Amino acid sequence: MEHNKKIIEPDNTAVRTALWRAMHVEIDALPHIIDDEVGLKLVAPNNDWQQRPDMHPEFTKRLRASIVARARFIEDLIIKESAQGINQYVILGAGLDTFAQRQPDIASKLQVYEIDQPDTQTWKRQRLTELGFGAPNWLHFVSVNFEISSWWDELLKAGFDLNKPAVVACTGVSLYLSKEAIITTLRQLATLAAGSTLAVAFYLPMDLLDEEDKFLQQIAEKGAREAGTPFVSFFTPDEILALAKEARFKQAKTTSAKDMEQLYFANRTDSLLPASGEIFLLATT
Repeated sequence: MEHNKKIIEPDNTAVRTALWRAMHVEIDALPHIIDDEVGLKLVAPNNDWQQRPDMHPEFTKRLRASIVARARFIEDLIIKESAQGINQYVILGAGLDTFAQRQPDIASKLQVYEIDQPDTQTWKRQRLTELGFGAPNWLHFVSVNFEISSWWDELLKAGFDLNKPAVVACTGVSLYLSKEAIITTLRQLATLAAGSTLAVAFYLPMDLLDEEDKFLQQIAEKGAREAGTPFVSFFTPDEILALAKEARFKQAKTTSAKDMEQLYFANRTDSLLPASGEIFLLATT
């Protein structure tokens, strides 16, 4: 019966992230941290999308800055590593990532594996086709229902080569995973071929946030609980490095919001700065 047909929609968080990247281009001063309007084309929201409560230009400014900083950080990493010969790029929790569409000259020299939930990927593939981007043979959509199947097994089925090094990026995911699940994932990734690099975003506990970020974090946690996707994992920098050591990565370091400020936000004229809650683990095999 047609009226019972399931409506395929992307994850709400993926949509919000794409719109924040677009808002950065539309309202923040030059130079832009990253120029990404492809996500806006994918989502194709109503004309009043900037009036959404979660798009408030000032209220969400620091979160928006964090989103574009993380995207730039990951993109700089894969560009650097690909120039040194790495040709496999895995995006865990890809959402509406648009690297492949915005940087085809670089991406086409890689095997790009986007891993995410089936509904988000089905919707995204359809929109890419409608917009004329399509799915080139170097772009692999690895759809995984994380509750019933292994992302690692599905990645291997998609053609990932265990004998070659890779870059693996994971943002916006660890918050929702138990510590045990994170440890299991890190141990798996530590078995990648020598020379591989992992960049994963973790989140600091409330007492380590800047004062101006605590209220927004409380609102975000409340919203996540009410949506049935509560935040469950927060780590201090020392705990993050301990996780990497336990997983047996050869080298590991963290990159904080303050480090991001130095990398991307120095000498800006609009006081755009990232929120303090996100911290990256950069680890190598």
